[in-house]
Amino acid sequence: MCLGSSVEQAGPELELPKLLELYAATAHFAKGLEMALQPHSDEHNPVKAMELVGAVYGPYKPYQLRYGEMEAQNLLIQISAVPLEHGEVIDCVQELSHSVSKLFGLASAAVDRCVRFTNGLGTCGLLTALKSLFAKYVSDFTSTLHSIRKKCKLDDIPPSSLFQEDWTAFQNSIRIIATCGELLRQCGDFEQQLANRILSTAGKYLSDAYSPRSLSAVHDSILTDRKSSAKNPWQEYNYLQKDSPAEYTSLMEMLYNLKEKGSGNHNLLSASRAALTRLNQQAHQLAFDSVFLRIKQQLLLIPKMESWSTAGIGETLTDALPTFSLTPLEYISNIGQYIMSLPLNLEPFVTQEDSALELALHAGKLPFPPEQGDELPELDNMADNWLGSIARATMQTYCDVILQIPELTPHSTKQLATDIDYLVNVMDALGLQPSRTLQHVGTLLKTKPEDYRQVSKGLPRRLAATVAAMRSVDY
Repeated sequence: MCLGSSVEQAGPELELPKLLELYAATAHFAKGLEMALQPHSDEHNPVKAMELVGAVYGPYKPYQLRYGEMEAQNLLIQISAVPLEHGEVIDCVQELSHSVSKLFGLASAAVDRCVRFTNGLGTCGLLTALKSLFAKYVSDFTSTLHSIRKKCKLDDIPPSSLFQEDWTAFQNSIRIIATCGELLRQCGDFEQQLANRILSTAGKYLSDAYSPRSLSAVHDSILTDRKSSAKNPWQEYNYLQKDSPAEYTSLMEMLYNLKEKGSGNHNLLSASRAALTRLNQQAHQLAFDSVFLRIKQQLLLIPKMESWSTAGIGETLTDALPTFSLTPLEYISNIGQYIMSLPLNLEPFVTQEDSALELALHAGKLPFPPEQGDELPELDNMADNWLGSIARATMQTYCDVILQIPELTPHSTKQLATDIDYLVNVMDALGLQPSRTLQHVGTLLKTKPEDYRQVSKGLPRRLAATVAAMRSVDY
């Protein structure tokens, strides 16, 4: 009665700490009793000893059976007090970085509470609580990433053709990727420590005879526990076995698997690890978009350019006009120069001596993977991977927007072919392969109307038909 009222008065935020405080006092009292009775242990009836242990610890049983629920509530209250969102992007990035140690500090403290309050028997509840903790953290982290996207205006394509380079968003994104790497690293370490801790504390409840395939597994376990309890009921008090057999069975299976497979081969936090991996992926997308935004801004202007359908000076002489006399338009020159500057800007960030960043970069996947059959350098150079991804995104998006051009005059057809050739030359200069689609579009633009049907036979039909319609060529 007193225990219940004390816990109730503490309130939800202090419920578990209050219980731990009271339980510690009870455990101290129990230790004193055990020491006092030890000299006469041979004279005591084991059943009476068990009853005494039950009388001492019994009042805590309802709370121990609810440990997982209380721990989850406790952790969610604490993680909610960890700020991630701030006004300035740089502050958000800083808070995300600082939050890693706070997250795993909370997780480690929960493990300590589980051991102190349940002697490891509440492990199943602990894992559920930890899952809730990581889920809440990942949700808050994701919201912060969305907020950063908005603040960096990565989803707003300005209508202006003004081309401005800004690497601030990319720099911040790389720091976030490094934070994700630290999350993944610490999660792996924590999971290993958790497995070891579970085995070292709750492992004593697992009998050597236990096997999950055996129908008598739990019965054997009960017999073993009775024997061990008879030896020292103070050390082997087991509230879970009788009052929550299903949870106890789950615990035994977990302990058995940890013991059989080794604590290094487990999936205690597999869902949380997967969620952190997805976070890393989102951070990669953020970094990618921050670089590609400038290119995308220029490319999206292409279908709206009036020059494609307007007859240029000397349009009637277009057949006599050599292609080499044309120069690339400003939009593609901007893109080409920007792409040429990428290696210089990417290299410092992705070659930092930062193990967390390296881990995250290797764990993450970039959009626009290489086409099948592309020759790729054997060296796993992160800067090259990023450059390749951005280049492929540029070429694919370029092809997509070209096919949205409503109409091409003969002159603008040559101009567009010149622009494509320029981009292909940029790719060649960087040691990158032009995409097959871009090469096909270039070929279709350069083909004379009378040869179009023949040349297009070996090319994708839909692509050939679209370009033919743009050029007003019979197909």
